[in-house]
Amino acid sequence: MSARYEPLNDSHWPESVAALRDGFAGRLNVYRVMARHPALLAAWAPLRQHVVRDRALDDQQSEVVILRTGHRLDAPYEWAHHVSRARAIGMDDARIASLAGPLAQMTPEDRVLAEAVDQLAASARLQPTTREAVAALVGVAGLLDLMATVGFYSVLGFVVNSLDVPLDADVAAELHASPAPQASSAATAARSAGSSSD
Repeated sequence: MSARYEPLNDSHWPESVAALRDGFAGRLNVYRVMARHPALLAAWAPLRQHVVRDRALDDQQSEVVILRTGHRLDAPYEWAHHVSRARAIGMDDARIASLAGPLAQMTPEDRVLAEAVDQLAASARLQPTTREAVAALVGVAGLLDLMATVGFYSVLGFVVNSLDVPLDADVAAELHASPAPQASSAATAARSAGSSSD
């Protein structure tokens, strides 16, 4: 990683976003990189509050959407962080691994959400049947929050992939002790299985 893109340490943290350093932004390398553009980080904070904290999706539904988005973006940073978060809210490794595999191997609820992610990633549009299935599962507010979540984490995926943002030490240590689940080789070969229903 070039020094110009490295996560900022506390001594170089911009004064204009000092209040964010002791909150969410200081805890993750992706935001320590984003702090190199303080106006962007400041604008990002309210959207993050909604997408991460105040959304209509429940915690596990949100993680399903985020993990599938990270998988579709081939963003190891996002996958690793959200494996950690998914485990913390009670998702087991088999379920997590399924989110990097074919839709057919997922639970029915996860399949609805993951198929929506796949369609947005492939064509920036939900098919009418998918749109209505998501709305039936999580409501109209949840449908809109799903789209917002995919967009939000896609931007973060662009940042972490393009700038080679290093995995945060606590997550790296956790996954060293208990490696992140991966889809089976067969599922990996069928990675675009989501595309088959796009």
